[in-house]
Amino acid sequence: MTTVFINEQAYPINTIYCIGRSYVEHTHELGNQIPTEPLVFLKPNSSIVTGEILTLPNFSDNVHHETELVLLIGENKQIIAYTVGLDLTARDVQDTCKAKGLPWLKAKGFKGACWLGTFKPFKKRHYHLLLTVNDEIRQNDSTDKMMYSFDYLVDYLDNLYNIQAGDIIMTGSPKGVGRLEHGDDLSVGIDNDRYPLRVK
Repeated sequence: MTTVFINEQAYPINTIYCIGRSYVEHTHELGNQIPTEPLVFLKPNSSIVTGEILTLPNFSDNVHHETELVLLIGENKQIIAYTVGLDLTARDVQDTCKAKGLPWLKAKGFKGACWLGTFKPFKKRHYHLLLTVNDEIRQNDSTDKMMYSFDYLVDYLDNLYNIQAGDIIMTGSPKGVGRLEHGDDLSVGIDNDRYPLRVK
């Protein structure tokens, strides 16, 4: 289990809550309808990966990057830390599941589908997300375009699921998602922090 240390206190990551369609432009680019409430799905804890290597699953020919602000919940259901993350999505598998009315787990929860950067103490402000692939800018947007505030998401999830210390919230992706290929070089950024990644 992945453990995050904030101010020398350990927080083993528990549930991974993911918010879909939280940016209007991204919702439109995939041809989806704007939701009337947060669209929530989960990733298994075992999907977490850190470091500089992304491994694509062999069952998909169309894995997309989705760059997201990730929030860590501490004691008293407070947001205590943040980082940037990648919600890797087997888009071809997801499209098939959606067409059949099936869950998205295979498309969103495979090994390595949740890449996380380094968590830092949270400050309540907007964050800037950036992703380049082979030096081409793919995603470059601010969290001020999110349809939901951070506090609203915490309250919404807590009222339904009773969030706990160690839970993380992947808050959704802005526009610009796209396909990854073996050998791609990525730079994932949040504000002034950059993380170089290579697709294996």
